[in-house]
Amino acid sequence: MREELAVELSPPEIGAYREGGSGVDYVHVLDSGRPGPTVMVQALTHGNELCGAIALDWLFQQGMGRTLQPLQGRLILSFANVEAYTRFDPADPNASRCVDEDLNRVWSDAQLFGSRDSLELRRARALRPFVDSADFLFDIHSMQDACRPLMVCGLLDKGAAFARELGMPGDLLIDTGHPSGLRMRDRGGFGDPASPKNALLIECGQHWEQRSAEVAIDGLVRFLRLTGMVSADWAEARLRLPLPERQHTIRVDEAITALSSNFHFTLPAPVRGLDVIAEAGTVFAADGDTIFKTRYANTVLVMPSLKHGLPGNTMVRLGRFED
Repeated sequence: MREELAVELSPPEIGAYREGGSGVDYVHVLDSGRPGPTVMVQALTHGNELCGAIALDWLFQQGMGRTLQPLQGRLILSFANVEAYTRFDPADPNASRCVDEDLNRVWSDAQLFGSRDSLELRRARALRPFVDSADFLFDIHSMQDACRPLMVCGLLDKGAAFARELGMPGDLLIDTGHPSGLRMRDRGGFGDPASPKNALLIECGQHWEQRSAEVAIDGLVRFLRLTGMVSADWAEARLRLPLPERQHTIRVDEAITALSSNFHFTLPAPVRGLDVIAEAGTVFAADGDTIFKTRYANTVLVMPSLKHGLPGNTMVRLGRFED
């Protein structure tokens, strides 16, 4: 049974950020005029994930781009799926995740340079030059169901090492990607072990809980400090959450996708993200005649989707704590 979650956040008005001097609506490029990395922060990859918009709105209110400039290199600030975001309705908050398709599954060259069309593909094609120019990326997300924050570090250990430099959140995920399409955080050099480029995708908590906005702002401040965009003193004065005592790595080795719209979890207790199933061979889900069991002890359920999925949708990822 799904737990009904209150919408505690209000979407900020972002119309004032449409013109950012980049030539693309809702993309701001701030150039320090000094040598340094190109750093990109993206909010609203999904239109119903309010915490990222709140974090960027907060950053602009601190004077970024006016009284506050990056200390080195270039800083790109992007509101991604604005069209979906403008449709947000607290009475039906899931409806504004996307318009035509998931913006975070279209980042392969085959998709971006192909002939297929959708609103999200057009937006991704407009954002691609900024993504490809970035040395470091921070993509701010939230989750459908209640779960403590976690960092999606991609398929490579270098992402987890980057998250350890950041120092938060407590749970770091090395996963297998998505069979339904390439994420932005895995594109190009971000997904190349030989490249110095690196990316982090933070899941700040449940979509509409107040805590997710606090995690988003804190993560943003720490990321800007880590990449040299702001001073340590500026960041220290604005941090609001303590660092976890320890970070733990979860390595995913299997993604469970829906075979039909009948996929459902069969565990007796409500399923929550990062729950651990102690025993190997435990039945945890079914899809028609197909039964899903854990293959090993202490299996971690990563971002289980409790809504009815379409065939091919990732419903849960399975992994284990390495430490």
